[in-house]
Amino acid sequence: MNLRFKILSGFLILAVMLFAAGLVSIAELNRIRYSVRGLLEENYISIVAARDMRDALEEQHSGILMLALKDREDGWQSLEKAHGDFQQAFARARENITLPGERESVDAVETAYLLFRASWSNFEAGSRGRDKKLLYLEEVYPSLQNVTTAVNHLMTLNGNALHDTAVGLQNQAGRTIMPGIVAIIAAIVFTLVFNFFINLYVIAPIRRLTRAVTSHVRDGEPMIIRTESRDEISRLAEAIQELVLYGGPKNSRKSS
Repeated sequence: MNLRFKILSGFLILAVMLFAAGLVSIAELNRIRYSVRGLLEENYISIVAARDMRDALEEQHSGILMLALKDREDGWQSLEKAHGDFQQAFARARENITLPGERESVDAVETAYLLFRASWSNFEAGSRGRDKKLLYLEEVYPSLQNVTTAVNHLMTLNGNALHDTAVGLQNQAGRTIMPGIVAIIAAIVFTLVFNFFINLYVIAPIRRLTRAVTSHVRDGEPMIIRTESRDEISRLAEAIQELVLYGGPKNSRKSS
């Protein structure tokens, strides 16, 4: 095996290791990217929708209190606007059902909200002949509590899924780092091994060759060079040995 191939093979092995580590890291990063997209599309949209529904319920509650205080115009205006906001948020939650049990949770919100809306829609008419405070305490407020509880359950369901997904992303991030760490450790080990073989097959033969030539020139010791491999260095040693033994070109030796 010649010297150029030995050095080239060392760099090729190092390049293959880094390339493999890079491929694994890219695959893990792509997996994280899709997980983040799922995190946003599947859980965060539902959480925002639940939050908007809860805000709309609070606004409806304010409208009901306005009706109780005989501020009919502002009360109904607030109720109708909050009802529209709730419907829009509920539609987003309905379109984004992705978790086990989420459909049942959304259905529970719808059922509770229909009862709540019926309670405040008939609040003024139903209060005729009845105490408004008692009607509010017995019908309107309990139904508001029920739909708020259902919305909170939907938000908690998606919040827990968001947390689980975030923990999974953290683990994936650790797996993404691992190929890089392995590649760095392997590169260090490989560099040490590569350095050992360079010393064994390149540096050490050159030093032996240098010592042999120096000893021959200074002290007249016989030129004996041994090399373990058959490469450029061994051929260089043979050429130097031949030059020392015969003292010039073959043509000149023949002519002499």
